[in-house]
Amino acid sequence: MGFVLRWLFAFLLLAATFNPTPYNYVAWANRSLDGSLPLVVLCGLLLLVGYIIYLRATLRSIGLFGMLLILAIVGAALWVLYDMGWLTLDDPDLTLWIGLLALSLVLGIGLSWSIVRRALSGQADVDDVED
Repeated sequence: MGFVLRWLFAFLLLAATFNPTPYNYVAWANRSLDGSLPLVVLCGLLLLVGYIIYLRATLRSIGLFGMLLILAIVGAALWVLYDMGWLTLDDPDLTLWIGLLALSLVLGIGLSWSIVRRALSGQADVDDVED
């Protein structure tokens, strides 16, 4: 359940920033830039804090190589689905949602990796504090 929540929050962070619907930060900021600049900046900074938390934890747990490896695995899985005819990439909106899903999986796995490693190996990271 812990991984699912971490992945879900990563997906929500990415989707809140940009998605193919008009309900995202980028579209809202473009519409509201003239009238409510302070609110646009505040929301942008809150999103930035979320990205910093996720990216810092992901880079510390799996590193850039690990991020690229997970992205490559997700890409290869999507390639298999496309090659078998189970996935079509004709719709640009669907392709964007798939990209958001792929990136959120990378962030969710990165944020959860220390917990998985500790459960599998029994070894705590040097950063871990006793609960």
